[in-house]
Amino acid sequence: MQFSKPLLCAGLLAGGLLAAPLAAQAEDGIIRHGAGDFPISTAVEVPAGASTIYLSGMGAPVQNTSAAPKSLEAYGDTQTQTLASLKRIEGELNKLHLSMSDVVQMHIYMVADPRTKQLDFAGMMKAYTQYFGTPKQPNLPVRSAFAVAQLANPGWLIEIEVTAVRSLKK
Repeated sequence: MQFSKPLLCAGLLAGGLLAAPLAAQAEDGIIRHGAGDFPISTAVEVPAGASTIYLSGMGAPVQNTSAAPKSLEAYGDTQTQTLASLKRIEGELNKLHLSMSDVVQMHIYMVADPRTKQLDFAGMMKAYTQYFGTPKQPNLPVRSAFAVAQLANPGWLIEIEVTAVRSLKK
């Protein structure tokens, strides 16, 4: 069955799929769509002409130098690692004259804590919400979090990659 474009659009609008609340368009022209209280955007629109910057996945640097190399004790729990990874990402963005407010997409790869055999999603969120959805930095990226079997470093519980945008106004 084929639908004409007007009929398909009307059906999507009637079904609420295109009726998500909009955040105000930012000064840089980026529009972040959101719904509910969860601190991620459901969609992000980037204006034509903006530069896209892809940062490689980053895990936490060593937090405890007296611990065995590449051990969980060297890097900390999920919350500690998330916070350290985000700080590292912030540093890389700063080198490019960007900030966390320029992040439009985030992928978080998580490993279950070997002590609990569970993902610590709550710990990740405690660190994440120190950087995103705050009064100082309200811009929310779209985000996916994935459970993976392992990461390249056996001491890592988390690795984060982001996509940022440099608007025409920067």
